[in-house]
Amino acid sequence: MAKSKTPTIFIQIASYRDPELVKTIEDCITNAKNPKNLRFGICRQYHPQDGFDNLDKYKEDKRFRILDVLCEYSKGVCWARNQVQQLYEGEMYTLQIDSHMRFAPNWDVEMIGMVKQLQEMGIPKPLLTSYVSSFDPENDPVARVQEPWRMAFDRFIPEGAVFFLPETIPNWQELDTPVPARFYSAHYAFTVGEFSNEVQHNPEYYFHGEEISIAVRAFTWGYDLFHPHKVLIWHEYTRKGRTKQWDDDKDWVNKNNHSHLTNRKLFGMDGESQEGHEGKYGFGTVRTLREYEEYAGLLFERRAVQQETLDKKYPPNPGMEFYGDEETWKNSFAQVFKHCIDVNYTSVPEKDYDFWVVAFHAENDDTLYRKDADKSEIQRMMNDPDGYCKVWREFQTAIKPKYWVVWPHSESKGWCERITGNL
Repeated sequence: MAKSKTPTIFIQIASYRDPELVKTIEDCITNAKNPKNLRFGICRQYHPQDGFDNLDKYKEDKRFRILDVLCEYSKGVCWARNQVQQLYEGEMYTLQIDSHMRFAPNWDVEMIGMVKQLQEMGIPKPLLTSYVSSFDPENDPVARVQEPWRMAFDRFIPEGAVFFLPETIPNWQELDTPVPARFYSAHYAFTVGEFSNEVQHNPEYYFHGEEISIAVRAFTWGYDLFHPHKVLIWHEYTRKGRTKQWDDDKDWVNKNNHSHLTNRKLFGMDGESQEGHEGKYGFGTVRTLREYEEYAGLLFERRAVQQETLDKKYPPNPGMEFYGDEETWKNSFAQVFKHCIDVNYTSVPEKDYDFWVVAFHAENDDTLYRKDADKSEIQRMMNDPDGYCKVWREFQTAIKPKYWVVWPHSESKGWCERITGNL
């Protein structure tokens, strides 16, 4: 495949029954300095009765390569992203986004300029990525957040994937270059076009696990991750008014479980024999998984994290050379378990709870951690706008919890029904 000599950008969009798709495309084109250099690869997963995501007006436009897929045949977002990557035709750059985005004026030349700036600094394959600042389609552009965001470590979820949180880049007003990053966002990734071939999405992934697997695989292929120091693109996070693939797919639970298992095998987590790390959807040969772990301060085999990562210091973290040997380096990691227990309001109907027992247990039923919820916490949770109680707990443990217990106590009725859930 011949590489383009003009600064073309292959824009990858996987869309699922999204009323924002057309607006995203239009805003992308309108705000580009060189719209003639844009090339769109779109997997439109649609329902015949929707109508709002019709792309007929673009089908004669040579800039567009469109895959129309009935929503009933969709296999999830990672499958759809993989389908889009097969449409790559040698463009100089690529941009992967979601189908609900907005763009700053001249976003294309600004992104290209950042990549070139980093390349001139001796970084051959910079990857710009982040959880970008938010916008609200119902109050746009007024509600656009104007501060650039970065990605911070949040937790290993029980299934093994790593979750992240967005936060404002410190002192961003004083920066003139992107900042080093540990993590990858699937809704904003801009880099050299070869990325579309070298680091393709594994279609066996369903949703969670996608971003940490791509971050590590990109790093091992020689890509260096950066968060942009300017706001060039916005993302809508609420999913309000959008049907999700798992709303339509009766088999989504099995797909999701298989995806998590695939991710644990990739990283050799929880005693799983490492599989898939040498194939098409595995690691590259420029760097190793261990080198990523040293860089990012994560230790997948133990679900552990270094304090520098928790403190949100910029990478790279101190590696084995700093600690002297591998065992000392491994001992610098803490096994932090953080989890949100979701409790439906119907499970806690009383109005006079004085406390809830909240505990996590090992497979042998030993209590690993207990911190009860008091009246004030219960009141806050019972007024959550999402309509259910979120019981957040965080603690250090070398043993992965097997299940949790929430046991409410009422002033008038005493001990109420015990609520449990497996992890």
